[in-house]
Amino acid sequence: MPDSDSIPQKSLIDFENDPCRFQKKLLGWSHKNPRPMPWKGEKDSYKIWVSEIILQQTRVNQGWQYFERFVKAFPTVEALASADEMQVLKYWEGLGYYSRARNLHAAARQIVHDFDGHFPETFHDLKTLKGVGDYTAAAIASFAFNKPHAVLDGNVYRILSRIFGIETIIDLPKARSEFQNLASRLLDEHNPGAFNQAMMDFGAICCTPAKPVCTECPFNDTCRARLENKVSELPKRLEKRARKTRFFFYVKISQHGFSYVCKRESKDIWKGLYEFPVLELENAEDFKLEKLESAFFKQKLPKGARWGEISSEFTQLLTHQKVLARFVELHLPPEIPVGFTKESALKKCIKVSESDLTKKIPLPKLIIGFLQKKI
Repeated sequence: MPDSDSIPQKSLIDFENDPCRFQKKLLGWSHKNPRPMPWKGEKDSYKIWVSEIILQQTRVNQGWQYFERFVKAFPTVEALASADEMQVLKYWEGLGYYSRARNLHAAARQIVHDFDGHFPETFHDLKTLKGVGDYTAAAIASFAFNKPHAVLDGNVYRILSRIFGIETIIDLPKARSEFQNLASRLLDEHNPGAFNQAMMDFGAICCTPAKPVCTECPFNDTCRARLENKVSELPKRLEKRARKTRFFFYVKISQHGFSYVCKRESKDIWKGLYEFPVLELENAEDFKLEKLESAFFKQKLPKGARWGEISSEFTQLLTHQKVLARFVELHLPPEIPVGFTKESALKKCIKVSESDLTKKIPLPKLIIGFLQKKI
């Protein structure tokens, strides 16, 4: 990056007092740099909503295929509202952050019940929907209904902090009002949808977190961060806390073409998904069969039952956690009842065929990886 001495020292434009100049530069860049997406230009509020929920924690390239599959399976808000939660989670499988899918499902039922199936049009009503916050409400209101609400997401924080040289730590509560006020003052109120989309595209293509393309930026002669050599420093964030590592030891009980899975229902990761009976361990040295036997079984395995080999490690990174898991298969002859296990191990499990296990049961990504490698 060139230092400030090598940049022509033009007077900085006060975009806050003349937002039209900011809008012109941004929309001009957007016109020259189209970013194809299946939902772009969409006016169906339902599809806009689904796309925005998917993109909350997902990159466009990954979310694209999920969006198309999801709206094909649930083409209307009524179809989604009437679906079974297991089916909804199965179509979400692999995207992570499953609370998004559960909230989407719950909000669809809200729309049918509270709004007679008509998608709410105001920012206030949109925010009453489960899982819809300021950002999503602003996006839907502007894209679907041309309402003048500025979106505020990671892209917008980054763009504004760099162009205006704002050093407020964006994780702090006070940052939201500061950045929201600035974004609202810059908003093109006559064409808010196009402006909001341009901001997100600009952050995804040009003003990226790492290696921003400053040479092609329409604001490169007035960007505070570039002029002051602070592009890599902005936006400012709090230090990330270290991930906690958890150790899961799964037993896949296989019997005559069926397996046993349990639904995760506690306030923990993967709520609503299914998994094999699991023993959470203290450390990686505890992945031993005797640990499973003492935790799950009243006595030694009956005649004919046998353990498979303990798998290699499977890892899944979550926002604040790292899950390290191993799997072992317990093969049971068809005539042996599963009743020899302790009640606590299987009382909430359901028996599913191997076909349904992969096609109908929503599973954590980590378990999918094990099954795919096993096949």
